[in-house]
Amino acid sequence: MKKYFLLLFLNTLVSLANPTKPLKSNSSRASLADSSVSQIIDSFTQRYAPDKRTAIFQIDAYRKDNQLILTGKTNLIEAKNALISRLKVANSIVVDEIKTLPETELEDKIYGLVEVSVCNIRYSPRHSGELASQALLGTPVKILEKEDNGWLLIQTPDQYIAWVDRGAITALNKEQFSHWQNTPKIIYTRAYGSAYSETNLESSTVSDLVAGCILEVVAEKDGFYQVLFPDNRRGFVAKNEANIYNKWLAGVNTTEENLDKTSKRLMGVPYLWGGTSFKGVDCSGFTKTVYFLNGILLPRDASQQVMVGELVDKTGNWANLKTGDLLFFGEKREDGSERVVHVAMWLGNGEFIHASDKVRINSMIASAPNFDAFNFKRYLRAKRILNNGMKGVSGLKMDKVY
Repeated sequence: MKKYFLLLFLNTLVSLANPTKPLKSNSSRASLADSSVSQIIDSFTQRYAPDKRTAIFQIDAYRKDNQLILTGKTNLIEAKNALISRLKVANSIVVDEIKTLPETELEDKIYGLVEVSVCNIRYSPRHSGELASQALLGTPVKILEKEDNGWLLIQTPDQYIAWVDRGAITALNKEQFSHWQNTPKIIYTRAYGSAYSETNLESSTVSDLVAGCILEVVAEKDGFYQVLFPDNRRGFVAKNEANIYNKWLAGVNTTEENLDKTSKRLMGVPYLWGGTSFKGVDCSGFTKTVYFLNGILLPRDASQQVMVGELVDKTGNWANLKTGDLLFFGEKREDGSERVVHVAMWLGNGEFIHASDKVRINSMIASAPNFDAFNFKRYLRAKRILNNGMKGVSGLKMDKVY
């Protein structure tokens, strides 16, 4: 009992010595008098950063000496400035201590290129962190922040924000990045392969490669492309395993037939939570990879992919579907909302292809030997990306990502 009162007394002293309280945090709310500040911050967060996977708007506030101090970090400069202007209306003195990303410690090297065949991107800055996504060799990224341990907070072309090991990214300044954008490149088109140290398939490898890897090409020699990696390694890639990127892109024809063909190239690839490559895919990583190899950049997750394209079915009328349509699965809540947890691609004749244990084909027809009763019961809707469903997605031809 004495120990309890001693601890209580010490806690009281600490509270008196440090009277300031955050107005907004995960564990406590503002006092009633300042609840309006918290409400304003919340409203700006919902307006400008409703999806934490693609935007950072982590703002806290506390009062000190008649000042409203704003802390936290964001990569949305316009939203931050709008918030400060709004708070100044009700608070005479607002102090901006918000870190704006990219952080100044990065200096001018806020551009990056993936330098390994498949870069693992994690939700936390450590190798034990949950796998969030992947990015292929040659993918350009924005560098937002750097931890003391060297891990980098990056944003990929699909706007996904997460952490990556520093050994997977080459940091560039604007001039270096612009130079890379204007250099000739190749895209690796086989499922798996290697870049070699010599123009010889028996020579030592410089790196493994998977379909979709992009490299700067500096010369052609003896049936090989001589390539330059972002970190200045050099190697040779067999010409029959790759294509000049601009020629490949000009020839990309996103048709139902080509989506079907590409999807079946991934048959049997193992399921990997967070995977978006031939080394392993999750459900949305599979659909994303299929569409990427056909010139379209889909959002990363199933719950994001369901927000793009054109609605073509909600009732299970399979006759309305075309090859390449995306099927979404999940649960319907009592309030009418939906929770999307799985995505697949329609093939026709009642069949769809998806990553479940591994990439495989199942059917919506109950009499079929590959009928998927589990997903049949949780089917929600189908969306069409091709043609007039392109709203909300990026095209590699239009947006010049590489």
